[in-house]
Amino acid sequence: MKGLSGKIAVVTGGGSGIGRGIALRLAAEGAKVAVLDLSESAAAETVALAGGNARAYVADVSDYAAVTAAADAIESDLGPIWLLVNNAGWDKPMPFLKTDQALWDKIIRINLYGPLVTHHVICPRMVAQGGGRVVNISSDAARVGTSDEAVYSACKGGLVAFTKSMARELARKNVLLNAVCPGPTNTPMMAAVLGAGDDAVKWKDAMVRGIPLRRMGEPEDYAGIVAFLASDDAGFITGQTLSVSGGMNMI
Repeated sequence: MKGLSGKIAVVTGGGSGIGRGIALRLAAEGAKVAVLDLSESAAAETVALAGGNARAYVADVSDYAAVTAAADAIESDLGPIWLLVNNAGWDKPMPFLKTDQALWDKIIRINLYGPLVTHHVICPRMVAQGGGRVVNISSDAARVGTSDEAVYSACKGGLVAFTKSMARELARKNVLLNAVCPGPTNTPMMAAVLGAGDDAVKWKDAMVRGIPLRRMGEPEDYAGIVAFLASDDAGFITGQTLSVSGGMNMI
């Protein structure tokens, strides 16, 4: 991709799954990647796999002070942040009527409040330096809803609307924002959701039958579109929502 070499990229939740796939691709494109994760060991593992173009940082994305400290450290160590990839996420699927407010609060804090914090901390730095990119990893749940994931879907839908609003606010500052919506993906979070046993196999098979390409997504399937949106080739794209789901949702 054009223009990524030497750029500083922050990937939240970069210690595993989709975040790791994105971090490794950006590092391969020559970007200097700050792998920001709640787990120090997971972030360090991604850094080891990246082969020298990455560095690990630890923060809870919903903690404003911790994110500010991490951003300060990243810019001191690596340079001005060009790209923010908001990938960190979490869910515990269950019917909404069986949930409680404590669960709502945790899902909202990680999936919606976290990106609000990272935008508020990092986007002013992009404005001050004359430009930057943000790619928010939402979900196809934001576009069509998902049974047993009502609050998660609400957060991801909110993230799409927030991306569009911020894209309008920051376009004249040369800060471009877009959202990517994955479909069902083979990640540690998905494995935790599915569990083990016959029921897990049946649920996974049912999801695959609903995907025209007849397979689950892999973390690497999203890395290319993120690299593209961060590159010079996407210099006239902002405020867009792109589904990457094997054709599951053609909207």
